[in-house]
Amino acid sequence: MRNPFKALCTVAAALACLTPRLSVVGAVATVTVQNYVFVPATTNINAGDSVVWQWLGGTHNVTSTSNPPSWTATPTVDSTTFTFTNTFNNAGTFPYECTVDARLGMVGSIIVAAAPPTVTITNPSSGALLAAPATVTIGVSATDAGGTVTNVQFLIGSTVFSNRTAAPFVAVTGDLSAGSYTLSAIATDNNGLKATNAVSIQVFTPISLGSGLKSSSTAFQFSYSVNAGFRYVVQTSTNLTNWVALSTNSATTNSAVFSDSDATNNPAFYRVGLLPGF
Repeated sequence: MRNPFKALCTVAAALACLTPRLSVVGAVATVTVQNYVFVPATTNINAGDSVVWQWLGGTHNVTSTSNPPSWTATPTVDSTTFTFTNTFNNAGTFPYECTVDARLGMVGSIIVAAAPPTVTITNPSSGALLAAPATVTIGVSATDAGGTVTNVQFLIGSTVFSNRTAAPFVAVTGDLSAGSYTLSAIATDNNGLKATNAVSIQVFTPISLGSGLKSSSTAFQFSYSVNAGFRYVVQTSTNLTNWVALSTNSATTNSAVFSDSDATNNPAFYRVGLLPGF
């Protein structure tokens, strides 16, 4: 007689992509260096962006007039191909001039706005499947190119359940019952700018098998608990090592029944697993 094997819930996290941003490449603005003028004379960028000065002709240089200078002055060049690039990591106003023609009004300014922080939930992965009751450790990476991250709020849905004012930015939820959850992190920097990242997870009730019933010499059936909306696979084995899938199903209720009309192996075992892609 075939005996039902104890339910084995092998959870494979659905790795729906929320790929962490490992680095942020800033935008690039172009200023042309022409006879007696920079075009545009005023350039607005964000912290972390770069400015490229492109010579179009004439004998000119690009010299910072901040105190201290924000960059080393370029050589004085008469060219149509020379370029100079500077990256601005801090907010502020950065004036400059061509020292050759400043008296003729050849001056300019770079205005750098503070960039918002970046925040990424590094744990759990978006789409993770967790057994109830689930106590979830939420890990966050938060940085700020032009300032300091001063606070990270942790939310379940719209409810804030924790705040952290310094790294490591980690919070632990209470026990979560079966259901769908959105976990969010809101980072705030010293300029009051904010950034948000969120992941979705599913918490399920662990699978349990009911009693097996041998209804004939070749027929065997059993019930098992499920979570509506999840996908399951029923497998069989004669040695508890090699498993063969017999059926899959998408649950619509909290209980399912599996029937095997070809129950001829002896011994044999059954198990039910939760599939990713709920």
